[in-house]
Amino acid sequence: MPDFLPHPRRRTALAALLAAAAGPRLAGAQPDPAWPSRPVKLIVPFAPGGPTDTIARMLAEKMQAAWQQPVVVDYKPGGGTITGTNTVAKAPPDGYTLGMAISALMINPSMQASLPYDTRKDLAAVSQVALTHFGLFAHPSLPVDTVPELIAYAKRNPGKLSYATPGVGTGTHLAGELLAHMAGIELVHVPYKGSSPAQQDVIGGRVPLLFDVMFSAMPYVEDKRLKLIALASPKRAASQPDVPLIAETVPGFSAMSTIGIIEPAGVPAELRRRVGADIARIVKAPDLSARMGQLGMEPVGSTPEQYAALIDAEIDKWAKVVKTAGIKIE
Repeated sequence: MPDFLPHPRRRTALAALLAAAAGPRLAGAQPDPAWPSRPVKLIVPFAPGGPTDTIARMLAEKMQAAWQQPVVVDYKPGGGTITGTNTVAKAPPDGYTLGMAISALMINPSMQASLPYDTRKDLAAVSQVALTHFGLFAHPSLPVDTVPELIAYAKRNPGKLSYATPGVGTGTHLAGELLAHMAGIELVHVPYKGSSPAQQDVIGGRVPLLFDVMFSAMPYVEDKRLKLIALASPKRAASQPDVPLIAETVPGFSAMSTIGIIEPAGVPAELRRRVGADIARIVKAPDLSARMGQLGMEPVGSTPEQYAALIDAEIDKWAKVVKTAGIKIE
C-alpha cells in the first residue's frame, strides 16, 4: 500500500476524530424532528412602536399558536438595525432564533464601512412577509403631474429640483438617487430626521418633492396638501391600482420597503423551508392580510429561495446606486 494512503485502521481512527470534532456542527445540519420543543425567539432590530412592530407582534402570536410553543419578541434596537441583525447572525443555527428584517438589511452592506456580520454568508432568508410602496409626492404648486412631465421639468431646470426624505441612506433617499441616475436628471436630496418633518416642509412649499412611504403621506393627498405623482414599486398597489408607476416611464426602476424573516446561516434547509411555509401560510390568512392592508402593506409570504433571491438582487442594486451617487453617512 503506498505511503501516502493511510492504513485502514488509521483511516478509521482519523474519521472518528474528525466526526467528533465536527459533531456539534454536523448535529446542527440535521433537522430536529421535535422542533419546536422550547420557546422560539423573534429578534426585532428596532425599538417598539410603528406598523412593522405591529406586524412582528401579530406574527409572533400566530406562530405561537401554530407551533404550540412561546414565540418571544425580543427588541434589539441600534445601529440602523445592525445590532439586532448581528444578534441573529451570531445565534446558534438551531431554528430557535428568527429575526425581523427590513430594507436596511439590503442597504447596510453598501452604506456601512464594516458590518459585524456578512449579510450573505452569516444570515439565511426564511420568508418575505410584506412589501410597502414608496411614493413620489409633490407640492400642489409644482407644475408637473406625471413622471414624464417631472423628467422634462428637471431637464429644463437642472439643479433646481429637490426632494425631501426621512434621512440619508434610507430606502426613499436611494429611490431618489436611482431615479436621478436612470432618468438622467439632477435631483437635490434634502434629508430630514423622520417622515413628519420632511412631509411638513413639502406641504409648506419649502421643498417641491417628497419620497416617502405611500401610506404615511396619503392623508395629505386626500386633503389636497400633497399630490401623488407615481409609485416607486415594481408593481401597482392593490389599494391604489390607478396610481401609475415610475417604472412605466423609466423601465426597470424599482424601489420599495420590504419586511421579512431571517435566521442564522446553517439551519437545516428542510427546517428552514418548513418554517418559511408556516410563515407564508400565516401571512396569507385573511385576518393578518387585512391588518397589513390597514397598515399600508401588501402581504407576500414567499419561499426561502424567493426571499434570498430578492435580498441578493437588492444588495447588488443599492451598492451600485450608493457608489454612483457617492452617498456616505456622516
